[in-house]
Amino acid sequence: MATLKMMAMAVLVAALVGSALAVVYCKYQTRQLFKAIQEQENQLGHYEVEWGQLQIELTRLLAQNNIETAAKVQLGMVPPVREKIIYLEP
Repeated sequence: MATLKMMAMAVLVAALVGSALAVVYCKYQTRQLFKAIQEQENQLGHYEVEWGQLQIELTRLLAQNNIETAAKVQLGMVPPVREKIIYLEP
């Protein structure tokens, strides 16, 4: 009878140790996943800042005044004379 109690106690202790190791492993995995999420969120913030800067630059480049100035200065273009404009009807 004493041997049976010892065997039961050994099984319970082994289960307790196994359970404790499982808790430690799960906590470790949770920390690893949390770290990965934080890194992704930091990278997302960086991309959002870069996207905002690109949107501002695009707006600046597409401004009518900027395009007209670049056409005049860099390409030597001039607006057409009113008589030379041809209108096409659909």
